[in-house]
Amino acid sequence: MRSRRGTVAAVVLTAWGALVAMQPAEGGPLPSEGSVEVAFSPADDAEALVLRVIDAARRTLYVQAYVFTSRPVASALVRAHRRGVRVEMLADAEMNARAKGNAIPLLLDAGVPVAYETRYAAAHNKVLIADADGPGCAVMTGSYNFTWSAQHRNAENVLVLRDNCALAQRYLTNWRRHRADATRVTRLPFKAAP
Repeated sequence: MRSRRGTVAAVVLTAWGALVAMQPAEGGPLPSEGSVEVAFSPADDAEALVLRVIDAARRTLYVQAYVFTSRPVASALVRAHRRGVRVEMLADAEMNARAKGNAIPLLLDAGVPVAYETRYAAAHNKVLIADADGPGCAVMTGSYNFTWSAQHRNAENVLVLRDNCALAQRYLTNWRRHRADATRVTRLPFKAAP
């Protein structure tokens, strides 16, 4: 015979299980694996770390950017595209609408697919997902915008998580969800539909 406390515990556990089952599949903890590298600007060369992630990619690079004015990062993405890496960019529409000062035209001119996010007040992600299927998968994230100021004037951080492909897959699932809501861009200036 179950005690009252055991019955209550069973109900709570059942309710908890139902709640957990309702959570998105990409939520929840992942096992720790791989390595972590960090850089803090302006003291560290955070941009060099970003460029190493791009240069190490062999098959795919999926990018999310809030502000994108860095010519060195754009050039590295174009080089990756030209060596056969599938490169795709998502960017915040409002922050990247103008052509002046923007590095996105370099990607567009090279044939890199670019889409702008218009659904959110701010598409504030700063992410690179390299070779999510492995081997050599990497996720770069942090506060670091792809800009000159992020390297030279701001206090920013970059975190690179390597060889945790389950994590890279979760980031890629999120990237694809955002891409499904984004608008393809072929030239600047960009004007969102009303």
